[in-house]
Amino acid sequence: MMRRQNVAATTGVGESILSRISSALRRALLAPAMVMAMAAGLPAHAAEPLPPPQGDVLLTVTGQIGRSNTGTGEARFDRAMLEQLGMTEVVTSTPWHPKVMRFEGVLLRVLLSTVQARGRNLLASAHNDYTARLPVQDAERYDVILALRADGHDLTLRDMGPVFIIYPYDSDRTLKADGIYARSVWQLRRLEVR
Repeated sequence: MMRRQNVAATTGVGESILSRISSALRRALLAPAMVMAMAAGLPAHAAEPLPPPQGDVLLTVTGQIGRSNTGTGEARFDRAMLEQLGMTEVVTSTPWHPKVMRFEGVLLRVLLSTVQARGRNLLASAHNDYTARLPVQDAERYDVILALRADGHDLTLRDMGPVFIIYPYDSDRTLKADGIYARSVWQLRRLEVR
């Protein structure tokens, strides 16, 4: 009986020493990894907040996101912030334009990755309160962009902007369908991740 108590007492002391060694070892191993991540321009912490917008907010992302730039858990983007995510071009015809158009914007999947979106669906809301539901899978499967420009000109509220969800309609005939067109929200102001 006494022997068990001594073993337990020794194990307790041993655990304490091992815990301290383990903690020091973890810090020693993680420090270089964090330095390398920062040197590579990667965030040292996965939930690092986004920078605040400096200009007019064009798009607000809410819902199931891991990164934001407000105290309310929203991610607000001005034009410069969206452009800094990288611009992609989609050349396609649409049912709203008389000719093939060249749209430039941010890939939807890049924006969703930037805010660390965790949902399966998006609720897109326009300035005129029109809403549409989009499966996140669309952003993964197709080069859906949040268009900021059309034929070299910044989109404005008068010409379906400043943000317009554009699918590469001409790349796949299944995208030329009323259901897809209904997801192509123009004058987009908000995306809620669900």
